Amino acid sequence: MNKKEISELRSRLQLDKNAISCIRGCYVNDKREVVSVFDYSLMSLPQEEAEKYLALFKRTLAGVPAKNLIDVDFSVDQVMDSEEHRLLMEMRNTALKDDDIVNAFYLKVIESLVIDGNYLILLMHDSYDVPFRGRDDVKVDDASEEVFSYILCSICPVKLTKPALSYFAVENEFHSREIDRIVASPEVGFIFPRFDDRASNIYGALYFTRDAANTHEELIDAVFHAEMPMPAVEQKETFQSVLEEALEDEMSLEVVQTVHEQLRERLEEHNTDKTAEPLTISRNEVKNVLESCGVSEEHVAKFEEKYDEQFGLGMGLTANNIVDAKKFELRTPDVVIKVNPERSDLVETRMIDGSKYILIRADEGVEVNGVNIRIGQKEQ
Repeated sequence: MNKKEISELRSRLQLDKNAISCIRGCYVNDKREVVSVFDYSLMSLPQEEAEKYLALFKRTLAGVPAKNLIDVDFSVDQVMDSEEHRLLMEMRNTALKDDDIVNAFYLKVIESLVIDGNYLILLMHDSYDVPFRGRDDVKVDDASEEVFSYILCSICPVKLTKPALSYFAVENEFHSREIDRIVASPEVGFIFPRFDDRASNIYGALYFTRDAANTHEELIDAVFHAEMPMPAVEQKETFQSVLEEALEDEMSLEVVQTVHEQLRERLEEHNTDKTAEPLTISRNEVKNVLESCGVSEEHVAKFEEKYDEQFGLGMGLTANNIVDAKKFELRTPDVVIKVNPERSDLVETRMIDGSKYILIRADEGVEVNGVNIRIGQKEQ
């Protein structure tokens, strides 16, 4: 799913725009015991409560595609006949009305998910009468192409608050408030089926993880039994290691600046198109950047070899996962320098009198601890 498709579904999660048939939940304690279950009609809830449930579901569709919103693909065999796909389809087709089916899903999550403390499994079913969009991308509300029926799952930690002094409006006084349990933002979740090209795709789901470094693979295996791409954080760390090991002494500031700058420019250009899939960078594209920096043929060839070993032959990497377009940082054991990514050219490294230096051109506007300073002749 691309940004625009995700945004279209998120925009439905408002009281006056959805057709949510029910909200179901299962509260689980830290011993993996079911504390309570519930089945609500959204319209029967007080407005404030209904909006809070919708806010939790909406956060499950918030994030960066291919980083913490990850496409899950089912094989043809799974769709034809598999326990995991059959369960998801039955949940969707029965609009979460079958208790046995929903309870089977709860059990699957409880038996697999590794998470500290108590948590709440939330489920909702919605039917979206997808409006037609013309070639000019103008939405025609009274012209529908299909009804997109889907389920959305949000798994939220339930955390303890701290005792505090609190204001009680009825008494117009302050009193001690005891420890309470509150539902936090979702840790993981998913939507099934996927909303690809603004239509239902039962061959896929969209999986959400709050922490890109921890995708909870145990839950993915239990619910989808599908192979996931390398986590975003691991992709970045592995890509950096491949560069360092392959280029060795040619791994210079200039090389890092050039790789970062060219990928950043590609990302910025790509991100203007919200209908596009996440930008993928191939091995050959990085190879061309390295060659443009003057990296030797030997080290470029070593990079290609190590890249294929780590990521697989012909595999591309999601650009957002290997470069932070909004960050350029230099770090030593004692100093951290943060630079505007668009002005990394202000920084260079140099050897002076046998010592290594990081040099930053500073023409004006230099502050130290908030105090403006002037760089005069004696610093020359």
